[in-house]
Amino acid sequence: MANIKNKLAVFDIDGTIFRKNLAFELINELAWMKIFRRDVRDELVRHYTRWLDHKGTYEEYRQALVLLYRENLKGCRKQDILKACRVVMPFFKDRTYVFADQLIAELKKKKYHIIAISGSPSEIVEEYNKYLKFDAVYGSIYETDDEDIYTGAEAFVPTAHKGHVVRQYATEKKLSLEDSYGVGDTESDAKFLEIVDHPIAFNPNLNLQKIAKKADWRIVVERKDVIYEIDNGVKIIE
Repeated sequence: MANIKNKLAVFDIDGTIFRKNLAFELINELAWMKIFRRDVRDELVRHYTRWLDHKGTYEEYRQALVLLYRENLKGCRKQDILKACRVVMPFFKDRTYVFADQLIAELKKKKYHIIAISGSPSEIVEEYNKYLKFDAVYGSIYETDDEDIYTGAEAFVPTAHKGHVVRQYATEKKLSLEDSYGVGDTESDAKFLEIVDHPIAFNPNLNLQKIAKKADWRIVVERKDVIYEIDNGVKIIE
């Protein structure tokens, strides 16, 4: 059996640990600080409202945020983006799900290596990790020039390679996937959930719910102050 210190746990962030979306909060703050155009907030709210009104899927909403961020990032200074991240995270750091908090605490106590992979910008993900204190975090990386000005081009988007990121990290750190955990909420997380021993679809969207049900993965839903585990019936987790 592998040494427990060599075991790995993988989390998505938005909708899995964090109750909202890091990119949303960052874009909103950048508009308030006039780093992005002020009318970007109107576009942000329009995308969010469209999703709330069931006029689009969560994945469509997420992709709209990515596009909105990338379109407005070009020409911005990295130091300004980092400044906005430092404003956002102290205010929102505690807006987490109870299930994730409890599982993370349990895994840390057992000395697991814990990593997070997110589609949100790497700058806000790294800032959030000052509070999460994970062993590693991966977010979307956007290209900068020699003067640390964003070009608007994507350098690395982990949402398309989550399974590869996990395998590479495990190999580099000589970690075992035996008894490993994975927690995610959308179909982009399926690529790492399928390679861990204990996959958990947490508050899954419809696409991930279908994948999880077919693969017989654990499905957990948290609403208000109650956590439900969905099997053939509904089990309440105390």
